[in-house]
Amino acid sequence: MYTKLDINEIVTKHENRIYRTAIAITGNKSDAEDIMQDVFLTLIQKSPSFESDEHETAWIIRVTVNRCKSLLRSSWYKKSEPLQDIYPVYDSSQSDLIHTVNTLPKKYKIVIYLHYYEGYSTKEIAAITKQKESTVRSQLARARKLLKAYLEEDN
Repeated sequence: MYTKLDINEIVTKHENRIYRTAIAITGNKSDAEDIMQDVFLTLIQKSPSFESDEHETAWIIRVTVNRCKSLLRSSWYKKSEPLQDIYPVYDSSQSDLIHTVNTLPKKYKIVIYLHYYEGYSTKEIAAITKQKESTVRSQLARARKLLKAYLEEDN
């Protein structure tokens, strides 16, 4: 079993290698970070003994590659869409705005997204969400008010 010191040394020694490998295969920072955590958890759980540093590195790379392949084969992954494709970010101000939109309550986040990012009218949003058009308009107004308050708070 590894001690805390051993794990810290192994993480420091291999974190960049695992991350670079995972991001090269998945092409996604979030997935690479998740895989990196999985690899270290597997290392802690299995607690293998290694013959040499090369054996340790080879084992860690193999586990990383296998985790990446498993993720890419999963039906969930095939059906998902990267967040950047849904919310294209061109500069940091848009990134801040998207983060702020994501902090809104769900009912407001949905109408804001459909109206501003997808370009739907309030009538179309009402049909999509099965709400009255007046409800959608009031949710948009409240969401704008919340966004304005959040953004003024940050400045």
